[in-house]
Order: sequence, then C-alpha cells, then structure tokens
Amino acid sequence: MFCIFYDKVTKKCRVHEVKPETCCAGPVTFDINLRTMKIEWFLKKSGLCIYAGGLFGNPQSLEEHLKVAKVDLIRLIRELDGDDLRVILKREEPETFKIGEDDLPNEVIEKLCRK
Repeated sequence: MFCIFYDKVTKKCRVHEVKPETCCAGPVTFDINLRTMKIEWFLKKSGLCIYAGGLFGNPQSLEEHLKVAKVDLIRLIRELDGDDLRVILKREEPETFKIGEDDLPNEVIEKLCRK
C-alpha cells in the first residue's frame, strides 16, 4: 500500500522532493510506549502531509487506511531486530498526533527486553 501521492512509475512523491519513508503506510506512523508495552499510532499533521488532512476529514477512509497501515507497520516492527527498533524509537516526530494504541505483540516485547 502506498500514499496516494506516491507515483509508482517514477517512484517519487508528487508533493515532496524526497519521498518520506512512511509513504508506504501513508501518513500513519508509530511509537512504542515501553512503560505500557503498547504500540501507539500517530497521524502526521496536514502541514507535513497533504494526504493526512484528507484522511482526518474522512473518518471512514482513515479507519480503512489505518487498518492496512497497521498490518504493514507491525510486519516491519516484527522484522527489525531489537537494536534497530530501539534506534527508530529514538526518533522524534513532533508533527503528529495520537490516533490510537494496541497491545504490542509478545515477540516484539521479548525482542525489546533483550539487550
């Protein structure tokens, strides 16, 4: 699944000069709350991603998109090793707001607890 502004022919974003890595999940991103062991879902603000504004204004589209984005992002989280995942979690994304949370898969909890 790709953002609607991702051009599959040119493999570039039609809006931004550089295609952000989260274009594969659209404007949805995540964080892991190590205190609660929950995966928290965030939507980028419309100033950062035009598509996010369209999704936010259409709750049904946001729900459908989030469902698919969660699958893609959880697959990514499961594939990363613990060290790589911890590096990603250090990255701040201030231009987002929380739209939900889910339980973290057990294998990811185990991976994050290993050092």
